[in-house]
Amino acid sequence: MTIRCVIVDDEAPARDELRYLLGSHDRIEIVGEAATAAQAIQLCLDCEPDLVFLDIQLPGEDGFEVIRAVTPQLDATPLFVFVTAYDSYAVKAFEESAVDYILKPVEEKRLATTLERASRLLADKGAPLREQIETLLSQVTRPTSAQKHTKVSVEKNGRIRLLDPADIIYCSYEDQKIVAHTYDEVVPIYGIASMDRMEDHLDGASFFRAHRATLVNLDAIREFSPWFNGKYSLIMADQMRSELTVSRTRVKDFKHRLGL
Repeated sequence: MTIRCVIVDDEAPARDELRYLLGSHDRIEIVGEAATAAQAIQLCLDCEPDLVFLDIQLPGEDGFEVIRAVTPQLDATPLFVFVTAYDSYAVKAFEESAVDYILKPVEEKRLATTLERASRLLADKGAPLREQIETLLSQVTRPTSAQKHTKVSVEKNGRIRLLDPADIIYCSYEDQKIVAHTYDEVVPIYGIASMDRMEDHLDGASFFRAHRATLVNLDAIREFSPWFNGKYSLIMADQMRSELTVSRTRVKDFKHRLGL
């Protein structure tokens, strides 16, 4: 049977990667893509897909709200698969409710397992998918900032590597892309194209938006001091002892974060 799929993610590179991986599976037909919760809801209502790959972190409403909006309006509830960078969204509930999840970056083998599971569920017309989804929603609790366990995907030597945020000294926007500066190397971020999105991704970790194009790890500041025009100068704990600036408009928040 052909499985009609929708991809929902606000990051175009993430949608492109998943579309590419799904392209190697003959029975998959991608009927639409969406970048926001509102677009996703309308697309699901219009296309009535069998399977929806759904990011949790979306502009405006999150992925859970998409399910809550779509489920009551469709006779044949699609199977939702969460594609997320977080592993703290009640993973056990996803498994027990037969609604799958995939951690970013998506691995081919893991995706194949998900598609096999989806095929079995969709072939079993009697499977109570609506009840399973309702069970999922009742079990899932959104993590607080302290509960988030975030990984950062970066590119190196043609492969995707996962970094712990604690290993990142700071992030900067350079040559129209975001790069992560660790103690001894600089690597491009994978799947996140804006600093606003990067700041949201690292919410809950010890990062501070020191400048429009700079996100610093507060735990990796070696020293700091007032500078001219009301700005602050930072010396970071990387091998290069990088010098960064806290913009004048962000100094008050910076001092507040440090308890000053």
